[in-house]
Amino acid sequence: MPEETKSLMKSQRACVIIPTYNNASTVVDVVRSVLHYCEDVFVVNDGCTDDTMMVLQQAALPIKILAYTPNKGKGTALTTGFREALRQGFRYALTLDSDGQHKAEDIPTFAAYIAHHEDALLLGSRGLEHENMPRKNTFANRFSNFWFTVQTGKRLPDTQTGFRLYPLHKMGNMRLFTSRYEAELELLVFSAWRGIDIVPLPIHVYYPPAEERVSHFRPGPDFARISLLNTCLCFIAILYGYPSMFIRKVLKK
Repeated sequence: MPEETKSLMKSQRACVIIPTYNNASTVVDVVRSVLHYCEDVFVVNDGCTDDTMMVLQQAALPIKILAYTPNKGKGTALTTGFREALRQGFRYALTLDSDGQHKAEDIPTFAAYIAHHEDALLLGSRGLEHENMPRKNTFANRFSNFWFTVQTGKRLPDTQTGFRLYPLHKMGNMRLFTSRYEAELELLVFSAWRGIDIVPLPIHVYYPPAEERVSHFRPGPDFARISLLNTCLCFIAILYGYPSMFIRKVLKK
């Protein structure tokens, strides 16, 4: 299965992008597990201040590291990876987190689905009742799901997951308003407005016990930014999003 998936990812010009910020204890294991399924891996060092760069260099893995300082946020890390992937001719970019939450064993599922949904954004979807899943994650996900539906008229089970496969050839140089955690919601909303199908796929997920968990989510400022973004997107949805989706729907007929 790993070798078949490697060949499939290569033939479909799909790469893996792993944004990381201060996950020195887990990032090497995550990258090693991903390399079983894909040869083209980009790790984006989002201004890490721990030993991330050192452990990656010592591991001497066959990957490309994109690095900058200071920390600019996950949105910037993703767009940095997307730009490099497009520059190198990739059509798809699969993203996953570097904290060990996502399982590389799910990559074959994404790879197999590309053939049937070649222009779609594939969205890894977690259940909301996983062991050790923080209660704030459940609330944030339901909150985000609700506003995504308001802004697009579409329903998704998990708009907060970072395990996704983006169709770069359909997205082009998509510009975002935000640069941090909330940028992943923007990517979904803008993709829906552009007429890109979003297909949920069930994935496995691991939540370590609370005492072992590493999180860079800041409830106060991050939730405030998400709320502000949702307010802006609701206005833009009226002026651009819904008209754009309506026009695309008419032209397809």
